Amino acid sequence: MLNFKRSLLLFLVLMVTLTLGACSDNDSSGNVNENNDENVTLDFWVFGATNYEDLAEEYEAENPGIKINVKVSELGDHHNSLFTALSAESGAPDIAMLEVDQLDRFKQAQDRFVNLYDLGAEDIKDDYLDWKWNIGKSTDGEFLFGLPTDIGPKAMFYRVDLFEEAGLPTDPDEVEALIQTKDDFISAGQTIKEELDKPFVDSMEMAYRAIMDGAEESYFDTEGNLLIEQNGNAVKKAFDLAVEMNDLGLVGKYDMWTPEWGNAVNNGDFAVEMGAAWLKGWILGNAPEANGQFKVATLPTEFAGNWGGSYVTIPNETKNSEEAYEFIKWLVSPENQLKSFESAGLFPSAPAVYEMEAFKNASDEFFGGQNTAQYFAKAAEDISFTYKGTKYVSAQDEVLNSLLNIQNGADPDEEWQAAVDRIKAIISR
Repeated sequence: MLNFKRSLLLFLVLMVTLTLGACSDNDSSGNVNENNDENVTLDFWVFGATNYEDLAEEYEAENPGIKINVKVSELGDHHNSLFTALSAESGAPDIAMLEVDQLDRFKQAQDRFVNLYDLGAEDIKDDYLDWKWNIGKSTDGEFLFGLPTDIGPKAMFYRVDLFEEAGLPTDPDEVEALIQTKDDFISAGQTIKEELDKPFVDSMEMAYRAIMDGAEESYFDTEGNLLIEQNGNAVKKAFDLAVEMNDLGLVGKYDMWTPEWGNAVNNGDFAVEMGAAWLKGWILGNAPEANGQFKVATLPTEFAGNWGGSYVTIPNETKNSEEAYEFIKWLVSPENQLKSFESAGLFPSAPAVYEMEAFKNASDEFFGGQNTAQYFAKAAEDISFTYKGTKYVSAQDEVLNSLLNIQNGADPDEEWQAAVDRIKAIISR
């Protein structure tokens, strides 16, 4: 009996030791420590065409024991699924991308994300453009939602053949010198219209975004108050520019991403697209007959702006926040942003990339051998922080609907007021 009691005591001591040892392998937040032999799996939700699958495999090879499952969805489906999971507090991934126009919507659910400042993100702040970093913060600046990925600095894609035929300069620096202001832009458009009987830009939306994408204010202030009825508001300025260009016959009816728009880009049915850096990849892959016919020039300062880009966030459901952070810090490092730029056309938000030889020596044969990257890099430095608000996308859709109605013959004043009324209805819900 004595031997049995001794054996039982030894067994209990052994079990307590093993239990304490297991607890010590995990930190207080449930994260697996580096010394643990267990594998860590990170679910990573992304949208669009990135090279993140390849980079995830590279990270796995460099970090045995880390497995990263990358799920790719369309932009709308991605954000809707993420919002549903966060709302239910179940099913969210360890890491998720957020598109910049969607970010303020998710900032309302701050408690569903990990504050990246708590994981040491302040140490890498200086690696990124100030305006890009600041968009990723809470209003009070104390909470960092995501690390910066790509950005969408805008420039002017112009048809060399059409400019030449209309008697306009075709060298990018000469085009920039010609078009320094909004009035210069309209004047060049009138020349294209008079000489070639073609629109200068593709659509009302693009004419509107000329000002909106670079505006320092938007539809709402940080308290959710509507700004668009105030004198001098950027939304009204952008609206008026689109109406003016339409009245002058400088705007086409080619809505972006439609087959008609794609054919128009390919065939040169309009002269200028005010697009972000990511548009370059689409043109290269989808407009083969435009090979050598496009070049890129800097837009007037008042049109300089950002269109697109994203952040990588860590939902707080994760049990591996430290491992998730180490991966995303690596993913968006300057060195890996260069890889994303080279393989997927994601324009870097880390200025150090702009000084790397591979970036400075990039040559785009489709664009006549021009190094277009340098023009977008210059544009990136002129961008300002813009607060968009949780209902930015819905509000913008209402203005764009009114602009389309105007192009189809509706009265501009009536359509402006109708858009304002619809936006008021949206924010009152």
